[in-house]
Amino acid sequence: MNSNRKNLAILFFTMVVIMLGFGMVIPVMPFYIKSFGASGKALGALMAVYGVMQFIFAPIWGGLSDRYGRKPILIVGVLGNATAQLLMGLSTDLWMLFAARALAGILSSATLPTAMAYISDTTSHEQRGGGMGMIGAAMGVGMVLGPGLGGWLAGDSLSYPFFLAAALSVIALLLVWLILPEPPRERLPENYTKVSRWRMLVQALSGPIGVLLFMSFLLTFGITNFESVFGLYAADRYGYGPQQVGTVLTFIGLVSAVAQGGLTGPMTRRFGEVAIIRGALLCSALGFVLMTLPETTLGIYLVTGFFILSNAMLNPSVASLISKRTPYPQGVSMGINNSFLSLGRIIGPLWAGFAYDMRLNMPYYSGAIILFFGFLVSLTSISPVESKLPKDVPPLNT
Repeated sequence: MNSNRKNLAILFFTMVVIMLGFGMVIPVMPFYIKSFGASGKALGALMAVYGVMQFIFAPIWGGLSDRYGRKPILIVGVLGNATAQLLMGLSTDLWMLFAARALAGILSSATLPTAMAYISDTTSHEQRGGGMGMIGAAMGVGMVLGPGLGGWLAGDSLSYPFFLAAALSVIALLLVWLILPEPPRERLPENYTKVSRWRMLVQALSGPIGVLLFMSFLLTFGITNFESVFGLYAADRYGYGPQQVGTVLTFIGLVSAVAQGGLTGPMTRRFGEVAIIRGALLCSALGFVLMTLPETTLGIYLVTGFFILSNAMLNPSVASLISKRTPYPQGVSMGINNSFLSLGRIIGPLWAGFAYDMRLNMPYYSGAIILFFGFLVSLTSISPVESKLPKDVPPLNT
C-alpha cells in the first residue's frame, strides 16, 4: 500500500468510527432518555443539539486546521468523540446526556471538514472527486453498521453502544496520532481578518462558492425529508415494524456506500462534477415522486434504491467542486461547507415533521420540489468550465 492509500485508509476508518458512534445512538437514544423519565420533545432536542453544535463549530475547526495543521485538529476531534461517547454511557441524569451530546457535536465536528481538507491537500483535481467519495462511503458504512450494532448491544445494557464507540475512537486516535503524517497545506495567511462566525458564513455565501454552499444546504435539506419521516411513513402506509424499517435503511446505506466509494471517482473523472450534480439533482427529484407510488416490497426497494443511488454522489461532488473553486484555504472552505450541510440537517427534519402532519406524501413532494429547484439553479449558476478566481476576494478567518 503506497503512502497516500495508507493515509486514505486511516481517514476512511476514522470517519467510519465517527459515524458508527452517531448511528449506534439512533435506536438506543429513545429508550435511554426514557430511562431518565424524559419525553419525545427531549429526544428531538437531544438529536438537534448535535447538529446545532456542528453548524456553529465546523468552520472554526476548519480554520484552525489551516493555521495549526490537519493532524492536530483530527486528534482533537477523535479524542473529543471518544470522551463524549464515554460520558454519554456514564450519564445518570438527562442534563448530563445533553452536555455530553453537545460536547460530541462541538468536538467531533472537527473531523469531517479536516478530513476533507486533508483529501484536498493530497489529491490532484482529477482524483479529488474519488477521494471525497471515499469519505462519503466511510460515513455510509458507519451509518449502515451503527443502528444494527447499537440495537444488538443495547439488549444487554443501554450504555454498551456508547462504550464501544468510545473504544473504537481510541483505536482511530492511535492510528491518526502514530501513523498519519501531516500533509503539506496552504497555510492561513497572517493578515487574515477576524470576523464573526455569522458574517463569515454570509460572506462565503455571497462569494465565488456561494451557489455551491447553497447546494450543500439543499441536498441535506432534501434528503432529510426522506430520512426523518421514513419510519413513520413505512409504518403508516405499509404497516412496517422496526425490523422491516431497519432492513430498508441497511439496504439504503449499502447502496449509498457503494455509490460514493465505487462510482463517484470514475463518474466525476468521466463527466465532471457539474454534470454529476445536475444529473443527481434531477434524478433525486424524480426519485422522490416515485417513492410515493409503490405498493409492493420489491417496488419499495427499487424506488428507494434509485433515489439513494441518484442522491449519493451529490455531497462528494459538491465538496470536490468547492475544494477546486474556493479562493479560501481548504480547511476554512470545508468547515463552512459542513456548516451548510448541518443547517440542512437541522431545518430539514423540522419541515418534514410539519409536512408529514399535513399529508402523508407531503415531505416527498416538497423534497422533489426543493431538489428540482436546485437542478434549475445548477443550470444557470454553476459553470462546467473552471473559471479564474477573483483576486479581490475578502479574507475569511475563524
